[in-house]
Amino acid sequence: MTATLLATKRVEKPWGRHVLWPGFADPAKDGAAIGEVWFQTPHAAEPELLIKYLFTSEKLSVQVHPDDAAARAAGYARGKDEAWVILAAEPHATIALGTKAPMTKEELRAASLDGSIEHLLDWKPVKAGDFYYSPAGTIHAIGPGLTLVEVQQNVDLTYRLYDYGSDRELHLDAGVAVSNPVPFVPLPSPGKVSDDRTILAEGPKFVLERLPGGHRVVTLPAGMTGWFVPLSGEGAADGVAWRAGECLTLEGRVEIMASVDSDLLLAYPGDKRI
Repeated sequence: MTATLLATKRVEKPWGRHVLWPGFADPAKDGAAIGEVWFQTPHAAEPELLIKYLFTSEKLSVQVHPDDAAARAAGYARGKDEAWVILAAEPHATIALGTKAPMTKEELRAASLDGSIEHLLDWKPVKAGDFYYSPAGTIHAIGPGLTLVEVQQNVDLTYRLYDYGSDRELHLDAGVAVSNPVPFVPLPSPGKVSDDRTILAEGPKFVLERLPGGHRVVTLPAGMTGWFVPLSGEGAADGVAWRAGECLTLEGRVEIMASVDSDLLLAYPGDKRI
C-alpha cells in the first residue's frame, strides 16, 4: 500500500571517517568526519525503530542502554535493544559485548572509574557478515575499522560508563543501575528459513530479516511499519525507486522488485516474523 523513501541525517563524530561506503558521499577531506547516517521519518521521535549506518575509525565509548521500564521511569518512551549487521571490518576489528566474568555493581562502578573496565569486557573479533543482537542492559563498545548497520529501538538514550579519558560526560549512577555485568549470551537466531529468507533476529523488540534480490511481496499487519534497507543493488517498492545506501518505510502490502545483486534487510517491531 505504501512505500516511503526516508530522509538521511549525517552525524559528525570524532571517531568517524572520511571514507564511507558505496552509496554515501565521502565528506570533504578538510571537513568533519562522519560517524553515523540516520534515516528519519517526518516525525523522527514517533516510530518504534531507527536505522543507522556507523563508520568507525576509533573505539566508541563503553556504554549501556536501559530497558523499557527503566527508560520510562526516566521519562523516555522506550528503552533500547539494538542489533548490528557487519558490512565491512578491517583486520583485528572487534566489538565488546558483556564482561569476561560476572561482576557486582560495585565492581563495575570502580572499574569504570579507574578505566580497567576496558580490559574486563569481552572483545569479540568480527568480520563482514556477522550479526549481533544486544539487549538492553548489555555493556558494550564498538571498535575501530568497522562499517555496520544498526537497528535499534528508537530512543536517543545512552549511558556512558567509560570514554578512554575524554572529557565527555559519563553517566555512572544511571548506567551502573541498568547494567547487567555478566558474560554475553547471544539470543537464538532462526537463520535461513527458506531459499529467499533468513531471520537474523526474532524479537524480543524487533524482527530483522536478510533477503536476496528478485521479486517479492511484503505484507505487514495493519498499523505496523517496516523498514526496508538495501545494502546493495537497486529496484523499486510499489513504484518508489531505491538504491543501496537508502532506506524506506513500508506499510500494508508492498510489491518489491530488486536487482539480482541486491542484499536487503527488513526490520519491523515485535517478536514474531510476519
